[in-house]
Amino acid sequence: MTLCTPDRTPDRTAPSPRFQRPHSPPGGGRRFRIAGADLSASISVFLIALPLSLGIALATGAPLQAGLVAAAVGGIVVGRLGGAPLQVSGPAAGLTVVTAELIQIYGWRTTCAITVLAGLTQLGLAALRVARSALAVSPAIVHGMLAGIGVTIALAQLHIVLGGSPQSSVVDNVLGLPDQLADLHPVGLSLSLLTIAVLLLWPKLPGRAGRLLRKLPAALAAVALATAVAAFAGLSVPRVDLPSWSSHALPGLPEGPVLGVAAGVLTITLVTSVQSLLSAVAVDKLVASRPDRGHGVPRSDLDRELAGQGAANIVSGALGGLPVAGVAVRSTANVSAGAISRDSTMLHGLWVVLASLFLVPVIDLIPLPALAALVMVVGIQMVSITHIRSVTRHREVLVYGVTLSAVVLIGILEGVALGIAVATAVAMGRLAKTRVTGEEQDGCHVVRVRGQLTFLAVPRLSRALHQVPQGSQVVVELDGSFMDHAAYETLHDWQATHVRNGGTVEMAGPSGARITEPADEPHACCRPWTPWRNHHCGSQGEQPADETRRTTGEQLASGIGKFQRNTAPLVRDELARLAREGQSPSQLFLTCADSRLVTSMITSSGPGDLFTVRNVGNLVPLPGEESGDDSVAAAIEYAVEVLRVDSITVCGHSGCGAMQALLNSGPDAPQTPLRRWLRHGLPSLERMASRKHAWARISGRLPADAVEQLCLTNVIQQLEHLRAYESVARRLADGTLTLHGMYFHVGEAQAYLLADSDEPHGYDDVFDLVPPTALEEARAS
Repeated sequence: MTLCTPDRTPDRTAPSPRFQRPHSPPGGGRRFRIAGADLSASISVFLIALPLSLGIALATGAPLQAGLVAAAVGGIVVGRLGGAPLQVSGPAAGLTVVTAELIQIYGWRTTCAITVLAGLTQLGLAALRVARSALAVSPAIVHGMLAGIGVTIALAQLHIVLGGSPQSSVVDNVLGLPDQLADLHPVGLSLSLLTIAVLLLWPKLPGRAGRLLRKLPAALAAVALATAVAAFAGLSVPRVDLPSWSSHALPGLPEGPVLGVAAGVLTITLVTSVQSLLSAVAVDKLVASRPDRGHGVPRSDLDRELAGQGAANIVSGALGGLPVAGVAVRSTANVSAGAISRDSTMLHGLWVVLASLFLVPVIDLIPLPALAALVMVVGIQMVSITHIRSVTRHREVLVYGVTLSAVVLIGILEGVALGIAVATAVAMGRLAKTRVTGEEQDGCHVVRVRGQLTFLAVPRLSRALHQVPQGSQVVVELDGSFMDHAAYETLHDWQATHVRNGGTVEMAGPSGARITEPADEPHACCRPWTPWRNHHCGSQGEQPADETRRTTGEQLASGIGKFQRNTAPLVRDELARLAREGQSPSQLFLTCADSRLVTSMITSSGPGDLFTVRNVGNLVPLPGEESGDDSVAAAIEYAVEVLRVDSITVCGHSGCGAMQALLNSGPDAPQTPLRRWLRHGLPSLERMASRKHAWARISGRLPADAVEQLCLTNVIQQLEHLRAYESVARRLADGTLTLHGMYFHVGEAQAYLLADSDEPHGYDDVFDLVPPTALEEARAS
């Protein structure tokens, strides 16, 4: 049994997935049955989507029916074809600015044609399967773009709230505010203030009655109350005026400069795609945070979602609707209402269609100042304090600020391009921050290089190397994961010259470059970590013909023989000393039983350094929860109380089968010994799903998938479990013990350490895993 590899044996009795209805709840024969949870969720989403769709259409200057068309198409088309079953799509506030600009320049019919072309572009990108590439854009750029759009929306709608009309640019809107404040329209302003007050206070209604009222969406309650006040008081304010559908404007052939139209298509494609894909990832996290942990709801297929968005934009543009994108507000409401399949999204689109046909007299009663106030609040909320804190924590405030300012002052496409340029410059600056130091220790000259060794650091490296006296003993410590050709040539040439002059050079550190090893060294391939498989040890590098026929017993005997011949002579003296003096390890190292993790190799440690405990999933059961098996607790007690280790490290790794099993296990799974053991990982699953804890990052990037996220979260959670042990807590309080988190990416052969925090519990709420070189560099600065 392979412990850390998921069982991928196909079930011969199960029906083929290609004949199952995608993302549907169980019950194959009842294909037209709709779950009650989906029905109620669709109504909740519809009640939010109706006023928002009208408000966004009003803000863009498009026909009001265009917002309803986009809402219906987003629900039905994306709901059926998209790859995020619980994401709700429709007209988005993030598209307000660019759509309004296109309408102002090219007119409504050409804007519809641009929407169709943007949809075709999205289909092409989906066919190329580049959807996940959108996640490579720095979050600071995306948040800055959305915040800039939010500022633009809020300033434009503020003029309508005050009773005027918005100007064509943000600067003009700011400069025009004094004149607008001097010419207020009390009736419209009062309705807008009423709408804003209800929007802000509705989620905070107290008591049992408040809980019942809060089931009604705040947006609907605010617009409905403002509509009722305007109707019963007989106030004279501009209202929604839906013309007949027979006069609804459809797209025409694009008119205008080719480059201008192409820029519009590119902007619509960029904003809709990035917003939809990021929203889909956020919806996955929301689904996982539900009490049922999203059981039965598949994770998003981003390429399919991009194709669904493209198809929706083609249909919406062809029917005279606004551009369509995934919308966070409606998606959150859908997940929170308990939706379990894509039926809820499609039903919400159906309700929009029915309302557009049969509730026109009611919709015509809505006052426009209420819709303007609603959209203004949405724009303000796009400038998220949580996002600002996040970019500040990750030292990306400059990227965020530049993107926001450029989007506001120049435009969305230009702002994103400028943000990417600044982010690239910041990354290059960090890459160039290489520290080269030298010192003498007991007659040995030590040159330390911290950071990535690129051509930018060659002058400092060359200066430090040439300060070393000729003929001396030198150790060069390379603590970085990358060395380019220029740095290698500099180091290699200096090494050759120093050795010719009678000196010695030893390379050390995790760089992995064995440039000091002679090419003709005997048994060069027989390292202590030489694997049994794919082992070629001969003059021609050929594997013996009978190698594949050896039994595991023969492999074991052969490995022992090679140890006795090649390795034992090198370590015999050290092991003899340890046998005389006893073990005195400095660290308890708790890691997974996965065969790909060689602890001594990835930590550059030797005999007597690590007291190692391995189990499936690198789990630390809470005290008293091992049910008769106290092996992990006994090891912790022995290491902390008897061996008096200085630190404890919990090491997870990529592709952990235990974490995959946790994600895929259902409540009805048989309780095998492995399942019973994995129950100690359930707190990690709950932590990942909790909204109280932000997702971990690896050197500034988000995890690649849910398995990697759970692997990272598990390291953090097991460190918390360690603190529950009395012996550990006591020594932590005394300051004689430290805890470390570590993550090893098997495919990249890269280790990451958990960054410390100034918080009392030892780690920040956002756990940022960074390479050891970057961590040490940050501490030094």
